Order: sequence, then structure tokens, then C-alpha cells
Amino acid sequence: MKRWIQRARPAGEALQTLVDGLAEELGRSVVLDDPLVRMICTSRHFGDEDPVRVRTLLQGVADDEAIRYLLSQGVARWTGPGYLDGRDDLGLRPRYCAPVRERGHLLGILIVVAREGDLTAAETEAIARVSRAVAVEMYAAHLASDAAEQRTRDLVNRLVGPDAAQRAAARRRLLDDGLLPAGPHVVVTTVAVSGPPGPSGHVEVALRGALEPCRRSRTAHGLLAVERDRAVLVQVFAREPAEEDLESQSRGVVRSLETFLDQDTTTVVGVGGRQGDLADAWISHDQARVAERAARRLPRLGGIGDWERLGEHTVLLQLPDTALNDSLVPKPLRRLLDGGSHARLEETLRCFLENAGSVPRTAEVLEVHRTSLYYRLRQIQEITGLDLDDGGHRLVLHMGLRLWDLLRVPAERPA
Repeated sequence: MKRWIQRARPAGEALQTLVDGLAEELGRSVVLDDPLVRMICTSRHFGDEDPVRVRTLLQGVADDEAIRYLLSQGVARWTGPGYLDGRDDLGLRPRYCAPVRERGHLLGILIVVAREGDLTAAETEAIARVSRAVAVEMYAAHLASDAAEQRTRDLVNRLVGPDAAQRAAARRRLLDDGLLPAGPHVVVTTVAVSGPPGPSGHVEVALRGALEPCRRSRTAHGLLAVERDRAVLVQVFAREPAEEDLESQSRGVVRSLETFLDQDTTTVVGVGGRQGDLADAWISHDQARVAERAARRLPRLGGIGDWERLGEHTVLLQLPDTALNDSLVPKPLRRLLDGGSHARLEETLRCFLENAGSVPRTAEVLEVHRTSLYYRLRQIQEITGLDLDDGGHRLVLHMGLRLWDLLRVPAERPA
């Protein structure tokens, strides 16, 4: 399914003039994209437009399929210009792509609609000349943006950090500078990316691109701190956000990162609990880290953990990895689980416990006769040596199953 990706921040007059001038000189359509292949500015058409270009200009955004294709060709790693094959199924004509770099930073990509060998030496030199001029303009903006991002990152990190005095000082600064309101609904979301190394700085750029739309909406103001392969998003909502809204936001972040990053990359998102004041953002942050841990360890969550939905896992996942090991699984339960020979009995036990020990409901869910269910429950009691009519014994088995689920996925790498 095609999905639209928000465009980059629009260019200033100097960049637009450079792009327009190059297009007129070449008599070809030219576009300047950011490192995530999102449009910054573009020239007018010269009769060489294709469906991708037309859709991008009409919508003001690009579709994720075209972005994913360009990035999959490694353009973010290119150290020099080159031709990119077209894709008829995407409606994409061939392009000549010139990475815009300055002092090791990929700032953007200058793209010209052209077939391989279609450009003359004079035209490629003109593109190289304009690329250098674009790099100078963009690098100045990069430095200013980097300084602002560093200041924001420091404030966010202090706001959610362990030092109470620093948290209070960061809160005052954020309020005094009008960067965030005090409340009334504060939520912190953390995002972590892992996978094969990509182009230098590309993950940071991708995280910013995926989370930037979350910074400002009709109901929320947010600040973002990105560092290498991690991001922290602090949002203050005018009305309490619904769980569905936060899940939808998180899904959008994951989908964007799937577009911007290598297919072998894994993204996990943790959403913290809802707090009433910016002073308690650190609590939501700590909860988000627990939820992130749940997202990594529980595949059924689909890479997104929400503190408010984790139930008993909010307690279990605060155990350190040194403690979260097989020794926590009760021995009676291990006799049932080890070896995998009692899969049907494990399923029965899970269903029985999830339905509060109700035989009628369990039999209905499992679609078995009650006589068959009673037989299975007797087998479980014989193997484990525990009494399923005893609430304490049921709690031991239930918590043991929860721990078993957590231990099926290896411990995450250190953050």
C-alpha cells in the first residue's frame, strides 16, 4: 500500500535560485532533496516530468515506494554523482543524482531527470558547479540547525534525567523560552534503532525525519532529542491522548523508518505513561524505556510497547537482565514447558488462566467438551504438582508463563 511521506522543510530563496538557474541552463527538470529523498525545492517542468514528479509536486509529498527505491540504490552512500535507473512500475524515469556533501556531511541530493549517457560533459560540470554552491548554502544552515538541536537535546535529556535539580532547571528554561507548555497531559516516547551500519549519520537523520511530524499538531507540542540510534520525544497534549492515537502515531514512526532505513534494521518504540505536568516527564520517560524493553522482548507487540497496556509486564521488565533469567520460571511450570512435548496442555493452561479459571469460558474458547477440558486440567495438575483451584498456585503459574514469554527473546543489546 502506497503511503505519503511528509516533505522536508522548504528551501530559502538562495537554494531555489540555484536550482532554477541550473534547470534553465540544462533545459531539464531539477529537484533538490534532503538525505531522506524528501523534496526541499524544485524547478519548473521542461516536458520531462514523470508520474513520480507530478505526484510529488501535486501532493507536496513523495510516496514511500519511490523513496525506498532511491535509498535502496545506495544514493546516501554515494561519494560522487551517478545515474539511477528508472522504474516503470513506479512511474519513475532515470535520474542523474549528485550527492551534496560538505566536510563529510551528506546535506542533500541534487537530482536531474536524465537517461544514462544523456548528459554532456558540460552539463555534468554545470551540475557539479551548482552542487558545490548548494553545499555552501546548506552547510551554513546545517551548522545553525545543529547548534539549535544540540541545545534542545541537552534540555530534553536534563528534563528526563536522574538529577532532580537539573530537571527543575530544564523545565523552567523550556517554559520561559516558550518551547513547551507545562501540561496538562505529558507523554514521553522513546525510539531505538538497531541493525547493520549504514551511511554515517543516516540513522539520526532518519529518526528526525520520522519524528518531526510529531513535534507539532492540533493537540500537541513536542520536543525531540536524537542521538546516534536513539530518540526521545516529549509531547504535551491539550487533551488527554487516546491509546489509539498514540499507537497510530507510533505506527507512523515505524513505517517511516522502514522507508528511510535498510530492510534489516529493527525499530522499537516505547510509549510512557500519561503525566499531568512537565515536571513528571522523567517518570513517563522511565516508563517508556520499560515499554521499549517490552517491545523488544514480546514479538506480539509488533515493535511498539505502551506502558498503559503492559499490565504485569510493567513490574517484570524492571528486573535487570542479570535477574531476568530461567531461574525465575517456577520449577513446577518448567516440568510442563521443558521439551515442548506438552504444547496442547500449555495452550490449555494459558487459556484457563486468561479466563480467570472459568471452565465454561475456557471450553468455549478452545472449542472442546468440558469433559476433555477437565481431563487436560487434571494432567496439568499431575505434571506440575499444583492445585488449579488454589489462587496462589494459579498466580505462580500465570506469572511463570509471563516470564517464560519474556525469556524467549534474547536480552536486548545495551542502549
